[in-house]
Amino acid sequence: MPNVKFNRFHRYAELTQILKAFAKEYPGLIRLESIGKSHEGREVWLVTATNFKSGADAEKPAFWVDGNIHATEVTAAAASLFLIHALVTGYRKDPTITRALDTRAFYIVPRVNPDGAEWALADRPRLIRSSTRAYPHVEDPLEGLIWGEDIDGDGRILQMRILDLNGAWKVHPDDPRLMVRRDPIETGGKYYRILPEGLLKNFDGAMIRVREPKQGLDLNRNFPAGWRPEGDQHGAGPYPTSEPEARNVVEFIAKHPNITGAVSLHTMSGALLRPYDDRSDDEMPTEDLWTFQKIGEKGTQITGYPNVSVFHDFKYHPKQVITGGFDTWAYDHLGLFAWTVEFWSPMKQAGIEKFKFIDWYREHPLEDDLKLLKWNDEVLKGRGYVNWYPFKHPQLGKVELGGWDGMNMWTNPPLEFLEQEIRPLPEWIVWQALISPKLAPWEISATALGKDTFRVRIVVENTGWLPTYVTKKALERKATRGVIAEISLPRGGVLESGKPREELGELEGRAYKPAFTDETEEGTTERAKVEWVVKAKKGSKVRVVVRHDRAGVVRAEVILK
Repeated sequence: MPNVKFNRFHRYAELTQILKAFAKEYPGLIRLESIGKSHEGREVWLVTATNFKSGADAEKPAFWVDGNIHATEVTAAAASLFLIHALVTGYRKDPTITRALDTRAFYIVPRVNPDGAEWALADRPRLIRSSTRAYPHVEDPLEGLIWGEDIDGDGRILQMRILDLNGAWKVHPDDPRLMVRRDPIETGGKYYRILPEGLLKNFDGAMIRVREPKQGLDLNRNFPAGWRPEGDQHGAGPYPTSEPEARNVVEFIAKHPNITGAVSLHTMSGALLRPYDDRSDDEMPTEDLWTFQKIGEKGTQITGYPNVSVFHDFKYHPKQVITGGFDTWAYDHLGLFAWTVEFWSPMKQAGIEKFKFIDWYREHPLEDDLKLLKWNDEVLKGRGYVNWYPFKHPQLGKVELGGWDGMNMWTNPPLEFLEQEIRPLPEWIVWQALISPKLAPWEISATALGKDTFRVRIVVENTGWLPTYVTKKALERKATRGVIAEISLPRGGVLESGKPREELGELEGRAYKPAFTDETEEGTTERAKVEWVVKAKKGSKVRVVVRHDRAGVVRAEVILK
């Protein structure tokens, strides 16, 4: 078994070793390949997981999982590794996992953005949103405070507080660690200015301009659906898929039409997010909305995370929308049921209930802060919140460093919580893979009509829950071709009736069946039939292939007798 621990985060070299070890130990279930290089030239590894003896991955319905497109969200890579581990160790032990690997395939990219993760996991970390490429400008800023630097070399990036008569913050009277807002008309107290840990350039002694790192890309704004330029949305890149990390993902998925669904792994909030990012549920085909909700309900049942719409429940600003994200691209352009998983919620751990994910950061009760500090003290033994300590800043002079250890407690779970946080994921992923459409033979026969003349008949059915097209959006986008049946004749054989290639259309699944009532009826909309009349020698073989991009392949040999 590969030496993988789920109580720590792995840097790129170790992650690569672990993935290679999985492929070496489980060659019948795991294949490792690169889908391209990152900005700095690292291979972006993809694991294909399936039982290769039961068929090629390209001929099975497949499910996509990726993680760590955002640099600091390294929990996502750990969750991807845990998924791989669960699949290979569950094969032949867990009947559901065994069926999934025998009949489906999984494409898993643990770390879409290896460069950014290396910065985040370094001994002296640097925090950026995504790629290490300078954007939108290559020049270093001439002045200002650069956000996200570990200035004292302790491996943490905290906050700085500075005494300032006009500061907006003061110490909480009952807990000197906690900073609270100063009353709008309050004067005469001891006040502080709060800044992110970092150094200043060309400080004039008066003006402090907080600048984000010059690496300003957000790779999850670089996907094609709804892409907007820098003036409309910060970090989206110069054009859709301009960045190799996003392009690697798009190219692989576009070249693998057998993918039926997708999950992208992120942190934090403890939520399952679904499209749309930029429009109301009213603009989604109703059947797709119902199915998203059913998939989400299953996810909530398994993970405990609520399932919500990004547009309705996860906006960063009530009058602004997100575009260019992976999940909306995968759904809107390709017609896949695509989700974003946001692992981990310190608020939930602290017993804070009914909080609104993004709005909480703008405004929340003081009691919430006290609950978080209590959780830090009692459960984390004080490790999550760093007591303020003096530091001589090269430009600002006397300051104090402290506050929440964001990378190791807020963005990602503390390591002792990591495995329990990611453990439920594989069950939901496997469940989603198994609801995919799946072609299966229902009847394969040859009937003699006369001397050396035979009727060849094949009936196939979709045994999956979802229809072969997966979503109504896929039908709208013409993302799938339908079921195709092809016949190959023996030498000297003649096709007297029918065509060598027949298009049979799409097959329904069980997903859209209404509730049981006195009006319930169920035809065979999940089946398709094709017949050929073949003239060939008795005893010869006819080969038939029935295929659908998303529902797999049925192959059959028919002996004419």
